[in-house]
Amino acid sequence: MGYPNDVLSTRAILKKGVFAVIPPDGLVNNVIPGIEGCKVSIIASPKMGASFVQYVVDAEPQGKTTKKFGSEKDIETFIYCIKGNIKVKVNGEEKEIVDGGYAYSPAGVGLEFENTSNQTANLLLYKQIYIPLEGHNAKVVWGNVNKIEYKIYDGMENVFVKDLLPTDLGFDMNMHILSFAPGGCHPFVETHVQEHGSYTLEGEGVYLLDDKWMTIKKGDYIWFGPYVAQAAYGVGRENFTYIYSKDCNRDVIL
Repeated sequence: MGYPNDVLSTRAILKKGVFAVIPPDGLVNNVIPGIEGCKVSIIASPKMGASFVQYVVDAEPQGKTTKKFGSEKDIETFIYCIKGNIKVKVNGEEKEIVDGGYAYSPAGVGLEFENTSNQTANLLLYKQIYIPLEGHNAKVVWGNVNKIEYKIYDGMENVFVKDLLPTDLGFDMNMHILSFAPGGCHPFVETHVQEHGSYTLEGEGVYLLDDKWMTIKKGDYIWFGPYVAQAAYGVGRENFTYIYSKDCNRDVIL
C-alpha cells in the first residue's frame, strides 16, 4: 500500500468482552489453512469475547477451499455472498450463489466454495459450536435474500427485517437482515443475553453501543457482546442495512 498520505487514524473501537467496531480500512490478511487464493480477515473471534468466529473474504478468481470449512462434529457454518458469483458445496450438493445468496451447513457437515468467475467475490463466513437439543435437528439451508420479502419490524413502517434461516428449535442461531429507512430506529434500547455479529451492507447509521453513540457505514463490522446496550437510527439518503447473526432457541448453560 505504500506510505500513508496523512497522519495515521482509525474509527476502530474495541472494548473486549463488550463490543467492537471494525472498519474495513484496518483489516489485514490472515492465512487460513484450507483456503487459498483469497484475502481472509478474521473480524470476530473468542479473542475479543465472541462465542463464534466470523470472516470477511475476498475470493479472487479460482480462490477456493481446499478442504471442508467447519467440518468438525460440533461446528455449524454459514456463507453469504455480498457480491460476486461462487459455487458452494454442502453435503454433496453444489449450487451457484450470487449477490445475496447464502448457505447454512449443520454441525459436522462443513462447506466448500470456489470462485469460478473472472471477478473477485466478496463473502462472509461464519462458524460456531452447535448446541444440540434432543428431538430436534438442523438441516441444510440454501437461499437468496433478494427472494425474501421484507417484514415490518415491531410495527414500525420504516424499519424492515428478513429471516434467513428457519425459526424452529432445530436451529440454535439465525441470520437476519435489518434495514432502516432514513429516520427509522429501534423501538427501544435493547439489552439482552444474545450476542450479534453485524456487517453493514449499505447506507449509514448512528449506533448506540454500551454508553457511546457512533457513526456506522457500509463495510463496517460490529460485534455486540451479551447485555451491551444497543440501538440505531438510520441516517443519510439511503437505507441503513446490515446482516447480523443471533444465538437463539436455547437456555443458558451453567
